[in-house]
Amino acid sequence: MKNAAQYMSGFGNEFSSEALAGALPLGKNSPQKLPYNLYAEQLTGSAFTAPISENKRSWMYRIRPSVVQPPFEKMAHDTLRPTPFDEAPATPNQLRWDPLAIPAAQTDFIDGLISLAGNGDTHGWSGLGVHVYTANTSMSVTKRYFYNADGEMLFVPQLGMLKLRTEMGVIEAAPGEIAVVPRGIKFAVDFPDGDSRGYVCENYGAPFIIPDKGPIGANGLANARDFLTPVAAFEDVEGSFELIAKFAGGLWRTTLGHSPLDVVAWHGNSAPYKYDLALFNTMNTVSFDHPDPSIFTVLTSPSYPPGTANIDFVIFPPRWMVANDTFRPPYFHRNIMSEFMGLIHGVYDGKEGGGFSPGGFSLHNCMSSHGPDAKTFEKASEAELKPEYLDGTLAFMFESRFIMRPTKYAMQSKALQPDYHEAWSSLPKLFDGSNKGKKKAA
Repeated sequence: MKNAAQYMSGFGNEFSSEALAGALPLGKNSPQKLPYNLYAEQLTGSAFTAPISENKRSWMYRIRPSVVQPPFEKMAHDTLRPTPFDEAPATPNQLRWDPLAIPAAQTDFIDGLISLAGNGDTHGWSGLGVHVYTANTSMSVTKRYFYNADGEMLFVPQLGMLKLRTEMGVIEAAPGEIAVVPRGIKFAVDFPDGDSRGYVCENYGAPFIIPDKGPIGANGLANARDFLTPVAAFEDVEGSFELIAKFAGGLWRTTLGHSPLDVVAWHGNSAPYKYDLALFNTMNTVSFDHPDPSIFTVLTSPSYPPGTANIDFVIFPPRWMVANDTFRPPYFHRNIMSEFMGLIHGVYDGKEGGGFSPGGFSLHNCMSSHGPDAKTFEKASEAELKPEYLDGTLAFMFESRFIMRPTKYAMQSKALQPDYHEAWSSLPKLFDGSNKGKKKAA
């Protein structure tokens, strides 16, 4: 494949790309004879009869069709878990973890996947799985490839460059960027920087889209033109390789005598993409009150009823804070949606008291109370309310209509903070029934 990633822009566009001139057939998807003696293969990411606005499919023109492979065999994995995530009970308690350590032994993306929580049903196309990866070895070294039949995968790198070699081309995503690989597309994960860590949201429901913007109008939040899809690149390599499939919650493996990334040309709208979170056009209040976190939604997997999300991917980026007579950090709240949160870098403005480190994560399930820690509350309650630029931070949230069930690994991990609840234990009683709206004496 080409060494440097190259891209086309626009979310959900119909793209066409060829690594060899003339490899794309003109006017027909599957002519009797193809240029370069390639094979035509269609990948459909939606029902054939889905509305045109939701119809996902791509035609691939490849050196060998995907059926050229031996049968799969079941494969064990120590830390990857499937739906319904029932090995540990869901809890209303607030949960938070320290960052997981990078393994000392050679570990690629597959071996470094650790399931943390999830719910739903892979067989019924609903719900999500939340994972982290901790790895130090590229799949180009272990000679492995992977595809996920259960759902699309949203990658949020936190440490180290993420390089995805996919059937459609190469994507490179650094911390502060995200990448999405749709259901069924084959790829390999390389780590050019060595030690790497990041978060993965496995989406079993409707594919991610840019949310409707309502009264915001056409501009703002994530703009379609800033999403990048790779141009065609292919591997014409023979040898001994392993292809791993995630299917119905489990892993399956087979051996190949060639690289499965042998797509010379393709066209369609079911393709991997990346996005630089620094391009998110943050909308915020310029008067008073703290807006709901939905105003920071980058991508959504819609569900029923309308307005409900199977998953929302929300970020909390650098931004101006200008609200008057307002408690500016996230307010205390209980939410019908469940929230898994991670920190890419910096300090999250709702947790200035410490304990929430880059690479760490927290889980606040449906109606579990949470909000700013005691230190943040005290500081924000007394702060001079002048325009302030919140800089040097980037946090995110996987928010879902599903209660997320933590895995046994997550609940037994040494990274789990047993004293997380103490972040709020020192909040004092401030009520004074005799002082209605009176200001403090000078």
